[in-house]
This record gives sequence, structure tokens and C-alpha cells, in this order.
Amino acid sequence: MDDATNTTSDDVAAREQLWSLIKNIRFAMFTTRHQNGHLHSRPMTTQNSTLEEDSSLWFFMSRSGEPVADLVTDPVVNVVYADPGADSYVSVSGIAAVIEDAAKKRKFWGKLTEAWFPGGPTDPDLALVQVRIVHANYWDVKESKIVQLFEMARAAISGKPTSGLGEHGEIRMR
Repeated sequence: MDDATNTTSDDVAAREQLWSLIKNIRFAMFTTRHQNGHLHSRPMTTQNSTLEEDSSLWFFMSRSGEPVADLVTDPVVNVVYADPGADSYVSVSGIAAVIEDAAKKRKFWGKLTEAWFPGGPTDPDLALVQVRIVHANYWDVKESKIVQLFEMARAAISGKPTSGLGEHGEIRMR
């Protein structure tokens, strides 16, 4: 991975770049700080189909589950997306909150969600969680696996670290 770090802070460009990296990744690891101080991560599905102007990610969770209890105690969360096939990795830090918005629940509702919430979008256990993105880091490699292997072998032989393999950047939203 290239040591150079790119920082994007223009809101529109930042949202577009971040969304292009995560939009096709079905599951993310959603990390909260448990009441005992330990970090807990769980797989969650991002519900939005675009990254809206408020730079938020949306998730459905069980209102009675540990993740909701954790984020009520400490709203600072991390959401990690990984697409190893595309060599694309994103770590999003943000502030989470349970939002009571029946229209948004209906907007994000899908048939697959019924597997966890058979009562539909009005299920009393269904919590809609908003993560307002503060910043994100990403690592994105565009070079083919063969080029990557060649560069790593060259670095191993020469004793000099690889350079120019992919891009690492930071996106600030607030």
C-alpha cells in the first residue's frame, strides 16, 4: 500500500468517493463499546441505497439487543467494510443513535429484513439506527494480483518497501 495519504473534505466529493467504495459491500462489521469497556463487532447490513446529504449510514437492529444498548451508553461506533476480491477496505467512524421515523423504516424495509423482524416495519423490536459519519479511512488497490505479487517480490529482494500499490485516504465529513 502506498504510504501517501489522500484527504478529501469537500462534502459532495467525500460522500461520492465513500459511497463508491462501500455501495456494493453487503455486510459490514458494526463495532460498539460494550458497557464493560470491551469492543464488540457484529455483522450488519447497510440499509441505504445512496449516501444522502446528511452523510449517514442506516441499519436495522433489535431494540432489545446488545448493540442498541451499547450505542445508547456510548454512541461512538465504527463500521468496517471489506471487499477482499476488489482489494478495497473502508473503516467508518461515526456517532450512532436510534431514530424513531416510521417513514424511513418503510423506505429501507426489504423482504430479507423479515427474516429478523417478522412483524414488518412496525415490529416493536425493530430499531432504526443512524450512524452520522465523522470520518472514514480507506485502502483501495487497483493493481492486479500479478502486479501486486511482482511488487512485493521486488520489495523483498531489494529490501525496500513497496510503493505505488493502491491508495490510502481519509475522508472527513464533519
